[in-house]
Amino acid sequence: MRKADLVNTIAEKTGVPKVDVLVALEEFFTEVKESLAAGENVYIRGFGSFVIKKRAKKIGRHIKQNTAIEIPEHYIPAFKPAKIFIDQVKDKVHSLPDSGSDDAKS
Repeated sequence: MRKADLVNTIAEKTGVPKVDVLVALEEFFTEVKESLAAGENVYIRGFGSFVIKKRAKKIGRHIKQNTAIEIPEHYIPAFKPAKIFIDQVKDKVHSLPDSGSDDAKS
């Protein structure tokens, strides 16, 4: 599902115009990004958490030059789904017929 599909689905289910749904969705994305950039995690009960994860400094390899490079400590955004969300996905995916794609497996 893409963002346009999500906007269409929400608009159909709620009766809210697509333009308004798109504005609300874009504002949600903006707020999450701004909060994470400011170092604040975003918690949505029953859905999950958008959090900042710290990646430790490590030594990597520059394959073409065959040299070691230092990758500095850095932070990345991550999403941690709520337990109820995980359980719902597990239940639904296991009940779907196997379509042969890797996305539907495990």
